[in-house]
Amino acid sequence: MRNNRLKELWSAGGAAVNGWLAIPNGFAAETMAHQGWDSLTIDMQHGVVDYQAMVSMLQAISTTPTVPVVRVPWLEPGILMKTLDAGAYGVICPMVNTREDAQRLVAWTHYAPRGTRSFGPVRALLYGGADYPAHANDCIVTFAMIETAQALDNLDAIMSVEGLDAVYIGPSDLSLSLGCRPVFDDLDPKAQQAVDHILERAKAHGLVAGIHNGTPESALARIAKGFQFTTVSSDARLMAAGAQQILKTMHASTGTGAPNSGAY
Repeated sequence: MRNNRLKELWSAGGAAVNGWLAIPNGFAAETMAHQGWDSLTIDMQHGVVDYQAMVSMLQAISTTPTVPVVRVPWLEPGILMKTLDAGAYGVICPMVNTREDAQRLVAWTHYAPRGTRSFGPVRALLYGGADYPAHANDCIVTFAMIETAQALDNLDAIMSVEGLDAVYIGPSDLSLSLGCRPVFDDLDPKAQQAVDHILERAKAHGLVAGIHNGTPESALARIAKGFQFTTVSSDARLMAAGAQQILKTMHASTGTGAPNSGAY
């Protein structure tokens, strides 16, 4: 079976640089994958990516060594299982708030006897190899998103669930839940304390901690603290930022500019 390079990187003590895909297009995903990200996450929770677009994007990513990850829309067995059947090597599940939520997540992403995942790895066999069924339980990475005050209250109970590999912090939702500004990087003190606490408890439980970032500077600072999975920006934001930089230079020289310049 094809190895999961995320697990190899983490076992060596390294940190993965993860890209984020919001554009529902195979060519866009292929272009991002060829830039050298350790992993790319297709976002099905927010934005405009549907299941068929996700499959095409997974196919595009598989032209490179980049590890394909998907953030599913919700904690629901059908989409988790279909996402894995399509060849995702990692799933990020939003709004895991209780131990029972984490138990369901683990069960629905693992074959028996560890879980209750239904058998039908149609594309996963093509991506992972003919022996995928024998090794999938040990290869797939399962992330629980910690992004609410309720999840903070149940943190140790969530992280103690056997079979959970990692937690992923959504700073904006976590901040909102704590009455703070919904931002990625420059968090309000209460939200920053929560992030530090999640990281500390993840280390104590032997789990990988991941977090979303707006800038590479923020991601590097968090890696220095111990995060081993850091997302930086997204394909849509990177495209907009690149276009804005070009237009800023052009408009400064020509003295012209579109009415919506800089909007995103």
